[in-house]
Amino acid sequence: MKPAEINIRNKRATFEFEIIDRYVAGLMLRGSEIKSVREGKVSMNDAYCQFRDGELWVKNLNISEYKEATVWQHEPLRMRKLLLTKKELSKLLAKVKERGFTIIPLRLFVSDRGFAKIEIALARGKKVHDKRASIKEKDEKRDLARTMRKYQ
Repeated sequence: MKPAEINIRNKRATFEFEIIDRYVAGLMLRGSEIKSVREGKVSMNDAYCQFRDGELWVKNLNISEYKEATVWQHEPLRMRKLLLTKKELSKLLAKVKERGFTIIPLRLFVSDRGFAKIEIALARGKKVHDKRASIKEKDEKRDLARTMRKYQ
């Protein structure tokens, strides 16, 4: 697979959260981790970000072990540091301290230069009635697409 083809999405993120703002951050990985990412062996279902000592870390991002690595294997669920500018970090920290905001990963991709990048979002959890509205909107779009295909 080419680096540009790797695009792993967190499908539940837009259903569970209302996206406020998006950022693209670098991801500090070890050798066997980047090889697993290039194979597409990543799960973002339960991943979230948190601040520790003024740095942003992603937790529960499951990057499967690389089968070809021998002794220098990585731990699949270890915390990984995100690389952002100080300005972006301070803005995110101020927002997270407000009630109800969280930082979640949306997608993981490999840049044209071969670096692993992660798109994160400042988000607020949706209420049950918001989720129902999302489901209704998705159903309406699907029905509209079906009728459009029917008449083409």
